[in-house]
Amino acid sequence: MGIKILGMGCYLPEQTLTNDDFTRFVDTNDEWIRTRTGIVERRMAGWEPTWYMGSEAAKKAIAKAGISPEEVGLVIGCSVTSDFHTPSIASVIQYETGAVNAAAFDVNAACSGFVYALDTARRFLETDDSLKYVLVVAAEALSRFVDFADRSTCILFGDGAAAAVIEKSDKPFTSALCSDGSGARLLYARTVNIAEEVKLESDFDDGFPEKRLHKLYQDGKEVYKFATKALPKAFHLAADKAGIAPEDIDWFVPHQANVRIIETAAKNLGVPMDKFIVTLDHYGNTSSVSIPLALCESIEKGVIRRGQKLALIGFGAGLTYAGAIFEY
Repeated sequence: MGIKILGMGCYLPEQTLTNDDFTRFVDTNDEWIRTRTGIVERRMAGWEPTWYMGSEAAKKAIAKAGISPEEVGLVIGCSVTSDFHTPSIASVIQYETGAVNAAAFDVNAACSGFVYALDTARRFLETDDSLKYVLVVAAEALSRFVDFADRSTCILFGDGAAAAVIEKSDKPFTSALCSDGSGARLLYARTVNIAEEVKLESDFDDGFPEKRLHKLYQDGKEVYKFATKALPKAFHLAADKAGIAPEDIDWFVPHQANVRIIETAAKNLGVPMDKFIVTLDHYGNTSSVSIPLALCESIEKGVIRRGQKLALIGFGAGLTYAGAIFEY
């Protein structure tokens, strides 16, 4: 059993931050950022909570799907920047959208989150005959977690939300969900410093570099090396299950982290770049939102059309990586 994306919606914060804006507080310039990342501008959440952005995207997805919120049986949220430790962002969105009959929970697989959630939605639809529609919502406010004194990371990230209404389909679907926890210390944001919290001295070292609490840390070089291998691997792991070759895919929708990573992945797959959807130039890296946001924009512009075969491939903190192949 496969899935069909019945409707998608996205929400983007009002504020836009260009590369030139960063020159006011870090030693950088537009050319340095653009040539190394491909990013020109990104959206920054101001007054908008993460749950609000997710709710607005979800309402649009439900409207596009042409269904009633009461028909949604499950809400899956994706975020690494939720406004709360608890409740889940999915629970707040369930209420805000009027999906009163839905269960709700979050998935945290970082930038691979939407692919993980899509696969999870398919499994619920396959095993529960009473479930008609699943709402998958990715929402991120990364600007509240980046260290704006660190020019190597603060320039990369943006905010926003994207959502999809999923239903059952008899079209083929194949996926692969993977993780390499040995790389957990390469990309993280610490929520608590236990030693400071309990005021105790200890020789215990958890191996995570001591960085600013709640601020994102990334070993850029090591994550880059992982990513250039992970994207092609995610595709092949999913494709091999169904005997699908790269040339069978109409559009690759990768995680939008760095254009050089995407170019390297395309080269390793033997696929021309014009088959890759790239939106990071105007959105930056929006973590779990990046794949559905690129998907939503491409559908709205008529680039991606019904009947085309898609490969969603992502990687992120964890370190996670994942691929999903299906027909739109």
